[in-house]
This record gives sequence, structure tokens and C-alpha cells, in this order.
Amino acid sequence: MISNINLEDKFFFFFFLTLGFSKEFFSFLWIVFSILILMLGVTVGVLVLVWLERKISAAIQQRIGPEYAGPLGIIQALADGIKLFLKEDIVPAQGDVWLFNIGPILVLIPVFLSYLVIPFEYNVILANFSIGVFFWIAVSSVVPLGLLMAGYGSNNKYSFFFRWFKSCCSIY
Repeated sequence: MISNINLEDKFFFFFFLTLGFSKEFFSFLWIVFSILILMLGVTVGVLVLVWLERKISAAIQQRIGPEYAGPLGIIQALADGIKLFLKEDIVPAQGDVWLFNIGPILVLIPVFLSYLVIPFEYNVILANFSIGVFFWIAVSSVVPLGLLMAGYGSNNKYSFFFRWFKSCCSIY
């Protein structure tokens, strides 16, 4: 038997009747909760794909580190994450610090924003815009600007040329 249960309505009645939240505040909480769940799902998916890629490449190359570091090689990804957070942030001496740091952010944020308009089920859309495809195209077109900003912010002609080339590749 298939039951048509709307999860949002069940949560709304729980929060409204027990805690006394208004409908507008609940809508805001629902959107924030949905976005956090989506970001958590995407992040876990990327972690699993990186783990599988490391596991397979370590088996092919017969490397010990990524294959046997901890249970199933999971500690290797944790060590890489700790190494990433503890690395020194190096900005080129003659580069523009603001452009150099804002470029990668402009590449990452549109990727997460593009998941807003993707329907996951029949009534499960995080933000139901009536112009979903146009929003997705507009948000995706910001990514090459972030690539160009990071290359220009380094004040290096080779880095800028490479970023220009990569932004042209992402547009095409």
C-alpha cells in the first residue's frame, strides 16, 4: 500500500502545535534544514567518491598508504583533510589578495546553488522557482568569472592565461 504522506506538513503540525512557531518561521527553518541536508549529502557523496578513487588507484599502483591506513583506508582521507586545514595560505607577493581569495569562493557557491532547482522527487524541490532552468544557467555562468578572478588576482601572466583557458573550457 502506498501512502501519500507530506513530510513538510507533518513537521509543520509538530512545530506549530508543540512549540508554537509561525508558518513563516517554519518555512524559513524548512528551507535552511533542506539546504543543510543537501550540502551534507553532496559532501558525503564526494567523500565516498574520493575514497573509492584512492582505494582503486592504491590497489592498481600497489601503494600501502591509502589502502591500509586505518579501517578500509578511511583515516587517509581524514589525514588529508587535516593537512588541508593546517596548510599555510600562500598569496603571491604582487598579487591582489582580495581577488585571489574570492575567486575560489565564486567557483564553489554556484555549484551548491545549482542544486536548489533540481527536483529530487515528485514534490521535493528545495526552491520552487518558476524559472528553474534559467536560474540554473544563470548561476552556472558565474563559475568562469571566479576562475578568471583567481588567475588575475595572482598577478602572473601564465596563471591568468591558464585560468582564461579553463574558463573558456567551462563555457564551451
